[in-house]
Amino acid sequence: MSTENTPGGPAPAARTPRMPDRAHPVTLREVAEAAGVSTATVSLVVNKKKSARIAEETRQRVKDAIRTLGYRPNAMAKTLVSGTSKFIGLVADGVATTPFAGQIIHGAQDEAWKHGYALLIANTEANSELEQDAIRMMLEYKVRGILYSTWFHRQTDIPEQLREAEFVLVNCFSDEPGTRAVVPDEVQGGRSATEILLRNGHRRIAFINATIPAPAKDGRLAGYRQALEDAGVAFDPALVMEAYPDQEGGYGATAELLKRDVAAVYCYNDRMAMGLYDGLRERGLSIPDDMAVVGFDNQEVIAAHLRPPLSTVSLPHYELGAAGVRTLLGIDAAAEGAAKIHCPPVERASVRAQARA
Repeated sequence: MSTENTPGGPAPAARTPRMPDRAHPVTLREVAEAAGVSTATVSLVVNKKKSARIAEETRQRVKDAIRTLGYRPNAMAKTLVSGTSKFIGLVADGVATTPFAGQIIHGAQDEAWKHGYALLIANTEANSELEQDAIRMMLEYKVRGILYSTWFHRQTDIPEQLREAEFVLVNCFSDEPGTRAVVPDEVQGGRSATEILLRNGHRRIAFINATIPAPAKDGRLAGYRQALEDAGVAFDPALVMEAYPDQEGGYGATAELLKRDVAAVYCYNDRMAMGLYDGLRERGLSIPDDMAVVGFDNQEVIAAHLRPPLSTVSLPHYELGAAGVRTLLGIDAAAEGAAKIHCPPVERASVRAQARA
């Protein structure tokens, strides 16, 4: 009399399972032989087909054989059967090689694990052929969806292949209706940076913006103006300057800044602030006594290690990655347009409260 009720012909006699004395992976057939059932029965148990008419004692025997032999199901075979996998793809144009944007990967990976998914990562260095190959590979693996990320916040074109899967743009956005995206809240970040200086008694505040067109350039300026308006301080366009957004740009802007007769400045990014530190020191000026300085980005290799440490605003790369996964999985409701992620201020010693007159 058969011990199972399933297709596949008469079951072989059960034998005592033992660990295989070989290097190759344990096969479905070996599990079936050890459990005394057909390969069809093992497949049904492995794929958790509870509707299959298999005696509980038989199910347990198969599970014992799987555990004893160390059998691992073929993930790709299961993917082909189910039509999806437990992978989420992340395609980036350089996010893994930037000083701090690797946190996007970290955030996405942690959030994916939390919900039972693993992350497949492809860093394309903006090579369109590599990008196409990466997306094609992820489609072949039937990923749950794809996060498409850029190393700096910008508008992007959506690759045609990406449309074959569910996707979320991370640190970039598109004007196409219905496109899901998560980006930094540049306006809020600019407002928070300016508010650090306002809270410490400064009213005449310069802003050194970038020369390169980008959402960050426009958003951080808008936030600066909002903070001034909320504090009842008139906006003075003469206090807004532009420089290349790197250390040399900040250093070169020092002379123009000092012509503005200010004691407080907000810089477009931390690298610019680092150059400004050098320019001020060469002129014998002290931070924060002669000039209070605020940056943007919170690049740990810069901001926390300048002397004095730099007050700044964090770009929320970790949370961008995590929010991208949550949006992809439908845990976070998709916002109208791009969802904006809060940029937290980080106050350090480069700003000090002004003495009241």
